[in-house]
Amino acid sequence: MHRLEVESILVFRALHLGDMLCAVPALRALRASLPQARITLVGLPWARQFARRFHTYIDDFAAFPGHPMLPEQPMRHEELTPFYAGLCGRRATLALQLHGNGAVTNDIVAGFGARAMAGYCDGEAVNTEHTVLFPYPKVGAESDRLLRLVERLGASAVGDYLEFPLAQDDRKELEASGIAADLKSGSYICVHPGARKRDKCWPAQRFAEVADRLAAEFGVNVVLTGSADEADLANEVASHMQAPALNAAAPISIGAMAALMKNARLLVCNDTGVSHIAAGLRLKSVVIFSKADIARWAPLDRDKHRCIWDPDAQRSAAVLQHARALLAGTDPERQRTAGLWPYW
Repeated sequence: MHRLEVESILVFRALHLGDMLCAVPALRALRASLPQARITLVGLPWARQFARRFHTYIDDFAAFPGHPMLPEQPMRHEELTPFYAGLCGRRATLALQLHGNGAVTNDIVAGFGARAMAGYCDGEAVNTEHTVLFPYPKVGAESDRLLRLVERLGASAVGDYLEFPLAQDDRKELEASGIAADLKSGSYICVHPGARKRDKCWPAQRFAEVADRLAAEFGVNVVLTGSADEADLANEVASHMQAPALNAAAPISIGAMAALMKNARLLVCNDTGVSHIAAGLRLKSVVIFSKADIARWAPLDRDKHRCIWDPDAQRSAAVLQHARALLAGTDPERQRTAGLWPYW
């Protein structure tokens, strides 16, 4: 970045919500270091809304039509030629690969026609006049891996925290839905039983057990969140509960759901995108992992966000214990003394 006069950057990361939120610290560092550069996100079609939400860091968006070796979406063959022609026509200064180890994606990004390219690679480092690729780190949190990459290219980190900015439209949509009409700020917890892949979900009965105990012990209302497609899961959790629960798994946007969570005291959820929303909102959370690399995908703030490894759904007592500590505001040092640390 010091060697080039960077006027425009194409950033490639074609992933889903949680993965995209992990890139925010790197995007923030890019913007702070190159305030005049035009930054275009190249991502999955849904991420146009992500680019709008993070307009402070992203100026433009280009929808990626897919690749046969990337599983996130079917490839739209008819869009390939205009997609690559359009990006090449921009004549960007730098194409930045922020999508994994580059085994598949470096060839994709090389086709963007930028003057220079940078990213991670699966193997030895590459350093030529027009290409800089660093060996992909095998360990570390996802957000740290991405932030370290742009730092090595010359950007300065401006914090490693996540964000999820709420817009007035998010609040208006939530209000219009009527879901939160009877909820007072700080009077409820959110339980999010779903995930993009159902095989990552903790059993509904376990969520119900934890929600019932917290409702009884702390006098909080229970709000079951999710997309409209997850209403069945929310209903299943509610059917196992003794306490009343508000089913907020409804056809509202991610932004409206985040506005609902903003005023909650706690989130209990699976390892899915909503856990990164909680980190961005500074909402305390307990996150249950069953498949993913917990060290890679856990939020960085281990005091505010407790991640429990429970692939066999046998650790509801641990989930409950950490939820209690967060709701009670127990000092982290006292929790360590009481044996609540480390917790995965």
